Amino acid sequence: MADIFGVGLDAAAGGIFGILGTALGRAAGYFERKQTYKHEVQRWGHEYKLHELQMQAQAQETEMELALAAQQGSWLGLNASIAADASIGKASQWVINLLRLVRPTLTLLLWLITGWVFTVTQNGAVVEAAVFAATAATLWWFGDRAPKPSAGALR
Repeated sequence: MADIFGVGLDAAAGGIFGILGTALGRAAGYFERKQTYKHEVQRWGHEYKLHELQMQAQAQETEMELALAAQQGSWLGLNASIAADASIGKASQWVINLLRLVRPTLTLLLWLITGWVFTVTQNGAVVEAAVFAATAATLWWFGDRAPKPSAGALR
């Protein structure tokens, strides 16, 4: 009987250890899944931040391309203005001289109007706009008219 009792105890102990092993395995699996989930959340967060950075980089690249296009358009406008001025071609000398007096005359009139606006108006915004327009026109019209350095001056 002791043998049957011992076998029964061994079976019960084996069953208890089997159940405990299963429970420990399940508990370990729970913590493993929890750790895996935590890792996945961190990875998703990292991928989300990386995606945001890529979107910011693309937005900055687009802004740079737009700024470059605007700058290029500005230079094209300046080149067209200079080419139009240079394309006068053959004409009477008094016509050429008259055409060359247009910018200085307009500039003088613009600055006279600006001075008049400055003395007459009490509105600072109007004065600022007139000064801005006069300055921009003067620099646009005469900014690139300076004599070019000769080859001998560069040495």
